[in-house]
Amino acid sequence: MTRRALAAATALVLAATAPAHAQSTAPFDLLVTGGRVMDGTGNPWFRADVGVRDGKIVAVGMLDGAEARRTIDATGLYVSPGFIDIHSHADDGSARIGGATIRTDDVRRKAAPNVVSQGVTTVVVNHDGRSPWPIRDQRALLERQGVGPNVMMMVGHGTVRGRVMGDDFQRPSTPEEVARMRELVRQAMSEGAVGMSAGLEYVPGRWSTTDEVAALAAEVLPWDGVYISHERSEGTDPMWFWPSQDDPGPPTLQDAVMETIEIGRRSGIRVVASHIKAKGAHFWGSSGSAIQLIQRARDEGVRVWADQYPYATSGSDGGTVLIPRWALQDPDATSRENARPAAEMLREAMADPATAADVRTDITHEIRRRGGADRVVIFEYPNEDYVGKSLQEVSDSRGVDPVEMAILLQYEGDPRRPGGGRLRGFSMSEIDVENYAAQPWVATASDGGIAIPEDGSVHPRYYGTFPRKIRRYAMEVGALSVEDAIRSNTSLPARIMGLPDRGTIREGNWADLVVFDMATIADQSTFFEPHQHAAGIVHVLVNGEHVVKDGEILHTLPGRVITSRVGGSPGVSR
Repeated sequence: MTRRALAAATALVLAATAPAHAQSTAPFDLLVTGGRVMDGTGNPWFRADVGVRDGKIVAVGMLDGAEARRTIDATGLYVSPGFIDIHSHADDGSARIGGATIRTDDVRRKAAPNVVSQGVTTVVVNHDGRSPWPIRDQRALLERQGVGPNVMMMVGHGTVRGRVMGDDFQRPSTPEEVARMRELVRQAMSEGAVGMSAGLEYVPGRWSTTDEVAALAAEVLPWDGVYISHERSEGTDPMWFWPSQDDPGPPTLQDAVMETIEIGRRSGIRVVASHIKAKGAHFWGSSGSAIQLIQRARDEGVRVWADQYPYATSGSDGGTVLIPRWALQDPDATSRENARPAAEMLREAMADPATAADVRTDITHEIRRRGGADRVVIFEYPNEDYVGKSLQEVSDSRGVDPVEMAILLQYEGDPRRPGGGRLRGFSMSEIDVENYAAQPWVATASDGGIAIPEDGSVHPRYYGTFPRKIRRYAMEVGALSVEDAIRSNTSLPARIMGLPDRGTIREGNWADLVVFDMATIADQSTFFEPHQHAAGIVHVLVNGEHVVKDGEILHTLPGRVITSRVGGSPGVSR
């Protein structure tokens, strides 16, 4: 080696090992010192300081002697990228502006306190096929009012379908209608949407075909967009299915997963099987087949992913009504106000032996679909002795079978309330939840929205999803490592959403950061007391600005609207 070459090599080594702050003598806006950095990649933590300037990470290393306008002492704490919630209901097309949505002047909601307090710094909204229209108006409102976390907007397949087909949606679309829907998807993407969501178990998406959805999904490809689907089924059948009323052979979870894969195969875009689960006591253990389908497709080159919330009960489980709705509806009512009570309608239905047999068939099916009589829990009921007990426990105390007990709950409970009280099913097996959590292509997502205490009962996932993934499923159960739990909260959803400058701690990325205490991080929200913020979250920063400081929610609004541009380069509204 020549002397000149040796000198050049030595200079490179010295540059690589020099303190990071040597690259600039200007003070940092913020310096996080002494923390154990989990950079979001799944690698083990390392000791480092993190320097922030103009909302971005500009230095990661041992920054001894560096000056900063603000300093966070993270000694004994962990520093990770901000968590990214790729299935959030912080906003969607069914939300009323000013209500339980991030689109509001109410700082208690637009600051998203229950969201940022669990470490979430970016939310992806407009799910299940529902989005406001047009997207440009939603974007403009969010930019004008300010938001706590960053926001990414999907365009809803159901919204587009409804605008084209109107009330005539209970059928497949025509080629001409698909062409008009494609135009609307292109419009939404040009206005700032980052992909398309679908709610194929819901109205009006339930009547769409795979051809229709794939054609629309292909329109997001020029923007490097993503397709996220609430699939047609999450168990042996969809939630709209009643065995006494509907034809046999409804789609299963496996059918739904295969459809999502097919949409990804045809369109070439990234696709997500959202809040993946195996619902129903008769379906537990089926996560293995869904995992096998997705893994095989990934091995073949299909860009398919999934997300999950780490709970064994769903959102619809919280509104469990064991009696079929068709037996409780008043056909003569012109409004809810003048409808006859549910208990009266049930008595009328049960008076006919053939109809009573159908009611019992459907109740049996619904008990099984909600996890079994021992996993359907009563949370509100006029007889307070029943509250907190399972349907099985109450049935045993009365000496009747669970189907008859479900009927008695309606007769003896609130006559106007379907079911007689508030019940929650725990329809999933922990084995399946753990099985999904262990997959390296399953991101964490809440499926929750904005909540404040006066909202009443909400699913605990609104407050605890991301800390719960770390505490329960990594630290306690061991379904995955803590490093992989952090990855499922950060770089994995960033990869799915096409965010190259978020989700990891590295120079040049936006300073979305969480500083937490590994010893105490945990979800605290429960089904009886849901409005409890997570423990152990000490600091949360969005674009370098505090939204949580020393455990206190600040209700600040540093979030930005993140859009996609042609060619896949993400844009940031300032």
